[in-house]
Amino acid sequence: MNLLPSVGRRLTLFLCCLVPLTPISAQDTSPAETDPELILQEIFPVIPEDIDPEELFEHFSQLLNDPLDLNLMTPEQLRSTMIPGERQITSFFEHRQKAGRFISIYELQAIPEWDLATIKRLAPFLTVTEKTVSLKKSLGSPTQHFLLARARRTLEKQKGYTAPDRPGASRYAGNPYHLYLRYRYARTGVFSTGVSLEKDAGEVWRWSPARQVYGVDFTSFHIQLLNRGRLKNLILGDFQVQFGQGLVLSSGLSLGKSAEVIQISGRSSTGIRPYTSAIEHRFFRGAAATIELTRRLHYTVFVSLRRTDATLSEKNGTVITSFPTDGYHRTTSERNKQGNVAERNSGSQLVYHSGKIPLQLGITTLFTGYSLPVEKRDLPYNRFEFKGRNNLIVGLHGTYRLKNQHFFAESARSSSGGTGTVTGAIIALNKHWDAALLYRHYRHNFHTIYGNAFKEGSRPINEKGLYGGIRFAPSGKWRHSAYLDLFRFPRRKYLVDTASGGNGFLLHTLWKPRKTFRAYASFQRERKQKNNKGADVPALPLAKTIRNTAAISLDWSKPMRYTLRTRLQGVRYRFGEQAPSLGFALIQDASIRLRRFEISGRFAFFRTDDYDSRQYAFERDVRYAFSLPSYYDHGTRHYLMVRYQVFRAAQVWLRWSQTRYNRLNTVGSGLDESGGNTRSEAKLQIMYQL
Repeated sequence: MNLLPSVGRRLTLFLCCLVPLTPISAQDTSPAETDPELILQEIFPVIPEDIDPEELFEHFSQLLNDPLDLNLMTPEQLRSTMIPGERQITSFFEHRQKAGRFISIYELQAIPEWDLATIKRLAPFLTVTEKTVSLKKSLGSPTQHFLLARARRTLEKQKGYTAPDRPGASRYAGNPYHLYLRYRYARTGVFSTGVSLEKDAGEVWRWSPARQVYGVDFTSFHIQLLNRGRLKNLILGDFQVQFGQGLVLSSGLSLGKSAEVIQISGRSSTGIRPYTSAIEHRFFRGAAATIELTRRLHYTVFVSLRRTDATLSEKNGTVITSFPTDGYHRTTSERNKQGNVAERNSGSQLVYHSGKIPLQLGITTLFTGYSLPVEKRDLPYNRFEFKGRNNLIVGLHGTYRLKNQHFFAESARSSSGGTGTVTGAIIALNKHWDAALLYRHYRHNFHTIYGNAFKEGSRPINEKGLYGGIRFAPSGKWRHSAYLDLFRFPRRKYLVDTASGGNGFLLHTLWKPRKTFRAYASFQRERKQKNNKGADVPALPLAKTIRNTAAISLDWSKPMRYTLRTRLQGVRYRFGEQAPSLGFALIQDASIRLRRFEISGRFAFFRTDDYDSRQYAFERDVRYAFSLPSYYDHGTRHYLMVRYQVFRAAQVWLRWSQTRYNRLNTVGSGLDESGGNTRSEAKLQIMYQL
């Protein structure tokens, strides 16, 4: 028996471990010490308006919850982390094919093209499991087993919690506390079980199984088995599905345009995954399975039946006019919309992986049916929207990798006859240059209910566009990125009564001269067209809107000790010939660790002319929660958060935040309105590792 490869492998691993590094293994990186907010701030220095921040946060939280196994992950899964480049992805899988199974994450240092900065950023999302682990053994040795409880509330008294000022006036039925409970028991690559319970502020406890309400307002659960012979994945309960470029199925995260100009152009087929979020829409409830028919052929099938919120009208019989997605059920009218429509989904994917060449081809189908017909309000921009009870969409997708070039495409057709197409390429030109190109065309009658492909509008419909991104990294200290996107909407849409178009670009520079300091600057411009506004102004011709956003950030840090971050960001928005709306925010963040304590805080000063020049900036928050406040008008924003390690298995978070407005006498509107010029929130969270 030849022992040289094994001896050489272990010698390489030993030498890698001698390098004086901060520990990089996933087992050495506590999830509580890895903040998704920091990742999001780097990828999104300027927050796109078409991005759902909850989906963003949940995507990276799930990656921390379910780290990728170096010996099992696919190129699509590695690409979904948004961290390695195309050359690094190619190099990783070439290394794994030649060297065999990984013994430790430290082995990544031996792979060509992989630098220490990339490895450290990626380490929290990676793990290495045993070669064979029986289910019985796994059940007794989970990699995750925790119970988390959270409570928060707004401290000012809002109108919704006061006594009615007139007969029949609407008020919130429940108390002002938001409550959340989560339990997870899992072993990476083998099994997972979990339950999440949530009650929003103002909601009441009630029991209505017919509407899938079981005490608390929202309940999510799942049971998952992985890698049991030919059964690669089985999920019972709540799940998400991501295939191809997202034209048919993309119920998880779909990143929009950002400072990560290369990887955002192509979607990753991550398949079926447990749903663990408290977002009350865009998920399936039922059963899903992925089966290995042959070594090259995999088949996924799922069925789902859940109740969904809908606004109903009885003008021409009972029809669905819209699907509310805020998840609030506080008042009588909101509760009447809760789970009042049954939604059925059944879908499948058959995918072929070529053995001789890096080619993947797949066909995806999704059938969606509602218990009532959908008929949106009779308005001009709704003319080509989906109508009826049922929708069938079928798509073909494929990817091909040629050395450091990644080509991808997907085309789909809905039962209305409308089609959608996405095609593009990600190319590592050389060691320093990377480029991406993407073309999309979604016809005005293309209806995809769970699709979320690359787009400029709110949904992939009625749009043509060409996107190009480029990144230049002359050294480990500098990285320059840019993109240009040209788009057009051939038919009318909301607030636009005729065909329209626009363009957008971004310039971003990152400078990291040493481990303890980094800085970046970003500038983004987007031009669109909208109807003219004003009582005496005709809607046509269209007016131009121009939004310029800029940000500068300076970060100082010492691992496990302190972090300081100074950020200046601004917006200039102009509508037609009107005077521009200006806004800026100056933000100072700080955090420090003192044995069992970690203290974080922020002070921000902001000033905007109106809501058009509002500002957004991610804040640090308690584990599995996020904060993205809107800064508008004139005022200050500050928060203070303390995390205390009670003992090895238990942590407690306390967080207080407040926004103070200089020119307002009331904050909020409607039932959320409160007197005074402040809006404050307190939050308590306890997490126990069982």
